[in-house]
Amino acid sequence: MGQQAFGIDPAVATQIAREIGEIQSLGVQTAVVIGGGNLFRGLAASARGMERSTADHMGMLATVINALALQDALEQAGVTTRVISAIEMRAVAEPFIRRRALRHLEKGRVVIFAAGTGNPYFTTDTAAALRAMEMRAEVILKGTKVDGVYSADPMVDQSAKRYESISHLQVIEQRLGVMDATAISLCMDNKLPIIVFKLMQAGNLRRVIMGEPIGTTVKLA
Repeated sequence: MGQQAFGIDPAVATQIAREIGEIQSLGVQTAVVIGGGNLFRGLAASARGMERSTADHMGMLATVINALALQDALEQAGVTTRVISAIEMRAVAEPFIRRRALRHLEKGRVVIFAAGTGNPYFTTDTAAALRAMEMRAEVILKGTKVDGVYSADPMVDQSAKRYESISHLQVIEQRLGVMDATAISLCMDNKLPIIVFKLMQAGNLRRVIMGEPIGTTVKLA
C-alpha cells in the first residue's frame, strides 16, 4: 500500500521483490505468506455487520490479488515464483499440495502462499504459522512497519520499550500483538522462532538472514 490509503503501490511491490530476490540469490529457500489488508479486511467488515464467513472469504480473495502483484514484481526482477492458493482457482494459482510446494522450494522458486488457510475465522498470522510448520521452515520473518516488538504501541507511547528478545509465552501473556494467540501458540508448541523486523528499510531482510541483530526475536524462554 505504501503511502496510499488503499490498494497496491507498484514501487513498494518492486522494493519487496528486490529484497526477496536478494536473499533468494544467497540460496535461501523462501516462502511468502501474504495478507490482504490493503484491499479488504474481513474482521473490519464483520464488525460493521457483514456475515463473518463471507467477510473472511473476501479477505482471502484480496490476498490472492496481492500475491499476483508480488509475483509480477518478483518475475520482473528475474525471480521464478509460484502462487499457491488455499482456495482453488486454477486459472491464476496452483492449489495447495504440500509436497508440490516443497518441491518448488527445492528447485529454488519463491513460493507465495495466498488465501490464508482457506477457512474463515483464521488470520493470515495463523496461516503463516501453519505453512511454516508444513514447509519445515527454520524461522518466520514477520515484516512490519516498526523495527521490532515493543511494550506498547511506539506510535502512541513514546516511552514504549523495544525488546531484543522475548518468549512466545510473554507475547501471549502481555498481549503484545505480534501475531494472534493461535499463531503464537502454534509456533511455541513447535519451537519455531519468529523475527519481527521493519520490512521497508532497504537491506533489512538480508541483514536478518545473515544473522545481524535486527528487530526482535520471539523464541522459547
